[in-house]
Amino acid sequence: MESPPTNVQAELAKERNRAAAERTLMAWIRTCLSLISFGFGIDSIVRAIQERSQAGIDTTRFSGVLGLALVGLGTYAMIVSASEHAKELRYITRPEGYVYRQRRSLALTVAVCLVCIGVLAFVAILFRWL
Repeated sequence: MESPPTNVQAELAKERNRAAAERTLMAWIRTCLSLISFGFGIDSIVRAIQERSQAGIDTTRFSGVLGLALVGLGTYAMIVSASEHAKELRYITRPEGYVYRQRRSLALTVAVCLVCIGVLAFVAILFRWL
């Protein structure tokens, strides 16, 4: 039979932190799945339209690059978020206690990458129209 924890408040705080880490990972899974799906969908839809269309403009290369960029970003974010989640779980259970540590924001990294992809897509579309 297990003995009760010596500090119930600390154990409950660890459980809340673990639950928050689980919710955060689930949110990242949804975000990454959306990025990957959009990337795959953009490429597939543009290719299907191009095959049925008689237009002389070939947009499949641009849509392929855009699709690959979104799929790559979604995959990268999933790998990093899973890694960060595993680190957080190990950090919560350390015997010396939980101390806040500053780290790079994955959300900010993904946001900056999406801005770059958006700007490149905007410029590519702008030059295609000119």
